[in-house]
Amino acid sequence: MDKFIKYEVIDHIALITMKRNPSNAFNIEFLDEILNTLKIASKDKEVRVIVIESDINKIFSAGLDLNLLLNKSGLEIREFLKRLYIDLWDIQYNMGKPTIASINGAARGGGMTLAISCDMIIASDAASFGYPEINLGLLPAIHFNHLPRIIGRYKAFELLFSGRTFYSDEALTLGLICKKVPSIQINEKVIGIAASLSQKSPTAMSLARAAFLRTNDFDYRRGVATAVEDFCNAATTPDAQEGLRAFIEKRQPIWG
Repeated sequence: MDKFIKYEVIDHIALITMKRNPSNAFNIEFLDEILNTLKIASKDKEVRVIVIESDINKIFSAGLDLNLLLNKSGLEIREFLKRLYIDLWDIQYNMGKPTIASINGAARGGGMTLAISCDMIIASDAASFGYPEINLGLLPAIHFNHLPRIIGRYKAFELLFSGRTFYSDEALTLGLICKKVPSIQINEKVIGIAASLSQKSPTAMSLARAAFLRTNDFDYRRGVATAVEDFCNAATTPDAQEGLRAFIEKRQPIWG
């Protein structure tokens, strides 16, 4: 369908498959394709469930393309964050159909933002997760807003401020994902869950989902505005720019 997205509808299930090599890192073009495809699925009356997955081996999404941040102004960074933080949330909020993130590899940073925007996260035993922004001198700002509400304040602090990698067993225990399945079975399992949801009344599903999101919104949009400012303020600092260059150059950063 698009340069970096494969879109197909099978038995009322829309499969949105990311395929931007080498790591499904988000630039503006790629993120726009994701958002536009979600809009198409939302409006398609044949679609009752949406699955977001990756076609890249061992990768769901590595997060932001670092070229978006290196030597960029706060205004340029805000334009991208508007898409990732606000537009993505608005589209998901108004989707009217359940969305499932199917993770069979690494999800980091912005990839976590995409996954957590979905109603369900199903991960394989080959999946891994992390918020590495702090290691680059950046802030995982949007995750300050929702992660403590999902897994608790103190565990969220530890994950967000250590930047460490964690795996499906821990994610399941924390309640960050709803199911862990064997890697070779993930497609079958996800489609099975999506098929079960697709057999419900579309009207009841839409009304119930809207009520669920209203109840569990926790004033997300107000928190987003703060997250955008916090991320931009950090991303334009000398330490952040050094962290980004060090990562690209595969060396240890020299903090100011």
